Amino acid sequence: MAHEDTKEWFYRHVQDLQDRIVAEMKALDPALSVNEDVWERRDHAGEPGGGGRTRALTGEVFENAGVNVSCVYGALDPAFASKLGGTGDEKLWAAGISLILHPRNPRVPTVHANFRMVSVGDEVWFGGGADLTPYYPNTEDFTAFHRSWKDALADLGTYPEWKAWCDRYFCNHHRADEMRGIGGVFFDRFRQGTVEEDARTVAALSENFIPSYFPIAARRVDEAYTPEDEEFMLYRRGRYVEFNLLHDRGTQFGLRTNGRTESILISLPARVRFGYRWTPAEGTPHAEMMENYWPKDWA
Repeated sequence: MAHEDTKEWFYRHVQDLQDRIVAEMKALDPALSVNEDVWERRDHAGEPGGGGRTRALTGEVFENAGVNVSCVYGALDPAFASKLGGTGDEKLWAAGISLILHPRNPRVPTVHANFRMVSVGDEVWFGGGADLTPYYPNTEDFTAFHRSWKDALADLGTYPEWKAWCDRYFCNHHRADEMRGIGGVFFDRFRQGTVEEDARTVAALSENFIPSYFPIAARRVDEAYTPEDEEFMLYRRGRYVEFNLLHDRGTQFGLRTNGRTESILISLPARVRFGYRWTPAEGTPHAEMMENYWPKDWA
């Protein structure tokens, strides 16, 4: 399979995965409303540069969510190209899926995932991962999520490395490296076999998102919660906003490559709360939860 064929195949895969993930969401949340938006972009030179299919979702279970696919290409801003290891003369091609699900019930964790294929000039690589942001100390859920990804990576043997990478990446460095959640796996610049082999490896890995998350959500969706649970969730969503706006490379990549701002910032929660030096009361489940936003061996 030539590289161009592999690119087309990978983009078709993430489009299919988008459909399957939204179907899983609808099964859990029959009231789910889907606002689909097909968009196009221009590259740095003003030429047609691809686009994507954004799906903004809201319902009774999911307060707001985004499940997006895109395929962008064309000329790059030379200043940004240098950050990708290029000179600025190369052409970019990138396709992938990116999702963020913010549930209403604080007992259901927020989840994020993305899987992408990137080509700059003659260089082709893959990246992505999945991470969980819970608000209640149901540690069996954290173990289930991590074990799912550990099992999915058994043949590659990369779980310890990619788990540690995720712990380092998804944290607020300006808050003494406090993590935004309890981690998962994260990888970038993945190149192991042929481009075709790597594409199929990452595509298979991306399919693990469904069994890694939806059983957890289904287990918690009908649990009762308190106003204090919701207050803690909104406070932790503030940490989520801080990370996405200050540290997330995906946000910067989208904005610097003339991506669609509405689709990029769909990752932000619909409701959030900031409080000056806010901390949960001692002896509460929320104080206990605060102890989990640091690297731990959940698997």
